[in-house]
Amino acid sequence: MSFALEQLFSILPEMAILISAALVLMVDLFDDQRANPGLVREDGQQSASPRRGFNHSLTLLGLMLALGLTGFIGGGAPQILFDGHLVRDAFTDLLRGSILIVGILAFVYIRPWLEVRSLLMGEFYALGLLALLGMLIMVSANSFLALYLGLELQALALYALVAFERDSARGAEAAMKYFVLGALGSGLLLYGISMIYGATGSIVFGPVAEAVARQGMDNAVLVFGLVFLVIGIGFKFGAVPFHMWVPDVYEGGPTPAILFLSSAPKIAALALAVRILIEALSSLHPDWQGMLMILSVLSMGLGNLVAIAQSNIKRMLGYSAISHVGFLFLGLLSGSEQGYAAAMFYTIVYAVMAAGSFGILLILSYQGLEAERLEDLKGLNDRDPWYAAMMALIMFAMAGVPPTVGFMAKLLVLEAVVRIDLVWLAVVAVFFSIIGAFYYLRVVKCIYFDPPPPEAPPLNTSAGVRTAMTLNGLALMVLGIYPSALLSLCQAAIR
Repeated sequence: MSFALEQLFSILPEMAILISAALVLMVDLFDDQRANPGLVREDGQQSASPRRGFNHSLTLLGLMLALGLTGFIGGGAPQILFDGHLVRDAFTDLLRGSILIVGILAFVYIRPWLEVRSLLMGEFYALGLLALLGMLIMVSANSFLALYLGLELQALALYALVAFERDSARGAEAAMKYFVLGALGSGLLLYGISMIYGATGSIVFGPVAEAVARQGMDNAVLVFGLVFLVIGIGFKFGAVPFHMWVPDVYEGGPTPAILFLSSAPKIAALALAVRILIEALSSLHPDWQGMLMILSVLSMGLGNLVAIAQSNIKRMLGYSAISHVGFLFLGLLSGSEQGYAAAMFYTIVYAVMAAGSFGILLILSYQGLEAERLEDLKGLNDRDPWYAAMMALIMFAMAGVPPTVGFMAKLLVLEAVVRIDLVWLAVVAVFFSIIGAFYYLRVVKCIYFDPPPPEAPPLNTSAGVRTAMTLNGLALMVLGIYPSALLSLCQAAIR
């Protein structure tokens, strides 16, 4: 591989994240609380070391620096880097920025939860940063090698985050399920990559696309490779019938880890699907379109129907995520630039919605209680009207109620499907969307029409969390009224 120093300029955001993760671990080595674990506050709780607070600030500073560098180096002609293994283009710039913004929101939301439980450790921040680094590599990948390396870096960090609460048996069980099924999905994806390499002789997307266009479906190895790749993508998205890990992990894992898992990785998974199916295997669109169609209908159906029966809101949001994957696939299977842009718009919007919903659950949690049942949301309007309004806004957006951005996201993918004469598929999607509105509105009912629990403790929040939640919630309304700003960026990124 040839190497030029100027190529590092195009990966400055990734370098900023990697340096931030290393600095966080180094600062944590000199933490006073590790040397003196008996430090406690007057209220009997273990005090947070100043250096641990500095780790939080350092993490946010690194993310903001990476976001600024993304804007600084963005724009201009696409660049192919490192012998074709990485690319910097409009698609990369937009998804990089989206992942970093969602990452900033996630780290702001999680601090009060970690601080109350004396888990404000450098390892959590380092693992979160490494997971984000893997996502950034995935969106910049221009070969199967770089894509798989980014995927595994993200996955290994997320496995550890789900198991981070070491005293929790449920967390350990969720992490084991996630690890085993995640490894199975990665293995199937890698097996498909090996078959594509055997059939085309390359792992770089451009040469692969040329070879696939010449061979078509005449090569049996290529056919099997495509099937395994789609299965691997289905595992990483959590689409039915490869969804079995999603509800158990969402329910059993610690809420901060699930916040990470449910938001930014969806954007990276979109990059995985776009790079493989659209850039490398676009000539096989008629073949993988049918597979995505089946996954889409099954995901929308099972996700929405089973979510109705859930009393655990984290598990309900897990099945909700499965149903949203079905809508996302509608845009991808359309095979048009309009559909791809709609899928990108939908994914970014969903990541913001998921971050906000789990952020509210973190705010409602306190020492000794995890806010994970619908009953825990009862009377939120009496406890804090503003957070109640933000949660209601997020639920309306997930249900696709106008004028929130969720309505526009669903409308765009449905329009893309109708334009390719799959009206029946759009009707099915609308039907399941109406069913799904029930369990979202049930959350709103608990917030506004049920009394709060007796002697409810104060909410676990801070000024920074309130500001971030306000921006998160209002963004869902503003983008619903003025969607053209984000949509135009998505359309430019796909061209």
